[in-house]
Amino acid sequence: MAQVLEFKLPDLGEGLTEAEIVRWLVQVGDVVAVDQPVVEVETAKAMVEVPCPYGGVVTARFGEEGTELPVGAPLITVAVGSGTDGGEPGASEGSGNVLVGYGTSEAPARRRRVRPTAPAVPKAAAPAAPTAPAPTAVPVASDGPVPVISPLVRRLARENGLDLKELQGTGPQGLILRADVENALRAAVTEERPAPAPAPAAPPAAPAVPSALTEGRRVPLKGVRGAVADKLSRSRREIPDATCWVDADATELMRARAAMNATGGPKISLLALLARICTAALARFPELNSAVDVAAKEIVQFDQVHLGFAAQTDRGLVVPVVRDAHARDAEGLTSEFARLTEAGRAGRLTPAELTGGTFTLNNYGVFGVDGSTPIINHPEAAMLGVGRIIPKPWVHEGELAVRQVVQLSLTFDHRVCDGGTAGGFLRYVADCVEQPAVLLRTL
Repeated sequence: MAQVLEFKLPDLGEGLTEAEIVRWLVQVGDVVAVDQPVVEVETAKAMVEVPCPYGGVVTARFGEEGTELPVGAPLITVAVGSGTDGGEPGASEGSGNVLVGYGTSEAPARRRRVRPTAPAVPKAAAPAAPTAPAPTAVPVASDGPVPVISPLVRRLARENGLDLKELQGTGPQGLILRADVENALRAAVTEERPAPAPAPAAPPAAPAVPSALTEGRRVPLKGVRGAVADKLSRSRREIPDATCWVDADATELMRARAAMNATGGPKISLLALLARICTAALARFPELNSAVDVAAKEIVQFDQVHLGFAAQTDRGLVVPVVRDAHARDAEGLTSEFARLTEAGRAGRLTPAELTGGTFTLNNYGVFGVDGSTPIINHPEAAMLGVGRIIPKPWVHEGELAVRQVVQLSLTFDHRVCDGGTAGGFLRYVADCVEQPAVLLRTL
């Protein structure tokens, strides 16, 4: 007899708690194989195809395209085992590949974050169930593991100096939920805050949006746009940044690139040459290839350069990361930039390809602008911005000449270094742009 199994939206990693259904890849009645993608979803990080760990016949789908579902919500149900056309032996036991939040038959199912929402309404065909009692707080054993699954919950507690062992979880089996942490933080603030003095009656607060503008079109701040907004706001809120800039004569750099591309080999991009300059500069000024660990009150300097670069796509601004950029030559950097840019435009970048950067290069010159003050890509310590390269009057070898000039700007975290280090980094970058032969000293 066939067994009907429910497949829920798995934990997609990187602390993501919800995803929007973009496109269903199967219909009710379709036969699916183990690990076959069944739905395409969009998270705050990227577009992801979600594979089903069961093989059998799809009996139901949950959610229309455009619906946003939390992690742990049902996606589809699959009839597996005898009596199904596509059932595979052992399909009901789970796939051999580890799907985050599911795992293999040998591993226990991972518990999912439980959101403090209203109780679910049972399906019409299901028998009425007795009313569930209110969640009861379960104390945490002082010598046992802390029952927390969500990285978001751990980070929220860590950033606010809250000891999770002092909390009592209200989730299943004492699981500590985000609501438990937020309630504890609110309680702590209430205890520390003195009783407010009576205040005179204040006039009614003005609406957040002027009444004359309330009829405008509203665009949801979610998905990639929402993630970018959150990250930029956090950067401005937490990082004491400063910016310095310099104009540089890029004529020799452009000639060097033209000569490299005239040899008949793979074409070298300007972004790859700038990236090569960045990695050489970071080797001389490692303070800028770092991050601040606020909790430990330490600066973490990285041995590898994982170089992020800003890329504009139809879905918004994304920052793919080139792993081990310091170990790649100009040809390898060109190839990887092209691959990641194409994946970004197609919405196929994975969360791993969008995280873990240690320094970011932003070539906003492609938009036809000369300069900018970049916002640091939190939690990194610096970002180099490059404006457009255009002909300008320039004093060259004592003579006024028309040269290819570019403005370079560096925004840096003032906690990791002072202006002397930042200026030295930027000056070295400018020297390499003006005289590419300077790079030969680092090879």
